[in-house]
Amino acid sequence: METILIVDDEKNYPLILSAVLEEEGFETLTANSGPETLDILGQAEVDLVLTDMKMPGMDGIELLERIKGRDPELPVIMMTAHGTVDKAVEAMQKGAYSYILKPFDNERMILYVNKAIEMYRVVKENRRLRNQVKSLYRFDNIIGKSRAMQDVFETIRKVAPASATVLIEGENGTGKELVAKSIHYNSPRRDKPFVAVNCSALAETLLESELFGHEKGAFTGAIAMKKGRFEMADSGTLFLDEIGELSLNLQVKLLRVLQERTFERVGGTKPVAVDVRIIAATNKHIQREVSKGNFREDLYYRLDVLHLVIPPLRERKEDIRLLMEHFIGKYAEERKNETSVSGATQAVERLLYDYSWPGNVRELENIIERAMILCPGDRINVSDLPKNFTNQAGGTLHIEGIPVNAKLNETLVMVEKSMIQRALKVTGNVQARAAELLGIGKSGLNQKIKKFKLDTEN
Repeated sequence: METILIVDDEKNYPLILSAVLEEEGFETLTANSGPETLDILGQAEVDLVLTDMKMPGMDGIELLERIKGRDPELPVIMMTAHGTVDKAVEAMQKGAYSYILKPFDNERMILYVNKAIEMYRVVKENRRLRNQVKSLYRFDNIIGKSRAMQDVFETIRKVAPASATVLIEGENGTGKELVAKSIHYNSPRRDKPFVAVNCSALAETLLESELFGHEKGAFTGAIAMKKGRFEMADSGTLFLDEIGELSLNLQVKLLRVLQERTFERVGGTKPVAVDVRIIAATNKHIQREVSKGNFREDLYYRLDVLHLVIPPLRERKEDIRLLMEHFIGKYAEERKNETSVSGATQAVERLLYDYSWPGNVRELENIIERAMILCPGDRINVSDLPKNFTNQAGGTLHIEGIPVNAKLNETLVMVEKSMIQRALKVTGNVQARAAELLGIGKSGLNQKIKKFKLDTEN
């Protein structure tokens, strides 16, 4: 039940409004001055302030500024007489949700109140999700409430304290480097360097020098001795991204380092000893690469002491809303004075859930960032999304797999049941949210859950 704080220096007015609003199911608090209002806000949780404009001492404008200084998103509705409309407009410019002219009828006042309360519900839900993301569903900068991601978090906790090599497999954009960093920063090596190198970004000759360094004069242009990434990562962690792209020649040299913990710089003969933990990552299935002869089996076993697989986004769609809220919060914080975006419409959420996400979390982040730049209001709409995305996500239903002699009623029941199951899954069995996604009432959803005998236990 939401709480409304009513402020007016006329002592009877708050009492009258309280009676009206309590009839509508709200809890009310009353105050007769600005300082009294601020005292109440310091002690109680309030969802809306309904305040008079003209009050002795601290007037409505000053009170509004003080309230917004505490909580910029708490809605404030100004009550004003016809002679102070200019002041009410000023209040709107300073962050008031709306204003209502005295004398007003109760229906109009209740309409304004309900709209403000509904808006603040969304704000509180976004805050709740952000706090949830920061605690229960977050490991460092990795986000996920799905069982698959909770398993990833648990694996990170187990492997981080060890010094053994780790092999991370996952598609592009799933966050393999984030996982590698989480392992490092939760390990005893956290205060030592974390050094990353992309094995697919450089030609073989350049990559060898990048990894092992070179001596002065080792090749044309080597005008001084240069340390490689192994030396830079000494006592810390070396992250080898896209290890599956490493040439067979460099695979041999990497294997030697793993076995002997020493190497020679390019053009050098003196062994260099290092203490480095190796975390390797690949978007390939390395065992298949071994069977094809593209990857050395002995190196594979050296790397695969601890194994971790990052699931693609299409296999953990219940994480999409958390990720969306996280990225909206992230870019809203970065662009405080450039955007007012605080959420997305249900239509946008449905498209996000329906999409197959070939680019995984990285693609989702890019789409949210772009939409926030283009969005003119406070909620991302379908029109703010890229056309190629909406065309793919909102494509027609594929019916090729349905037999031509299938009965229409039976097929519709099957589709309805599948959509309800999906909505429950992606919302974590929160029926109110699932009903919103499906565009039906909560009671209607509850009836269908009973009809199909669906399991809604978390």
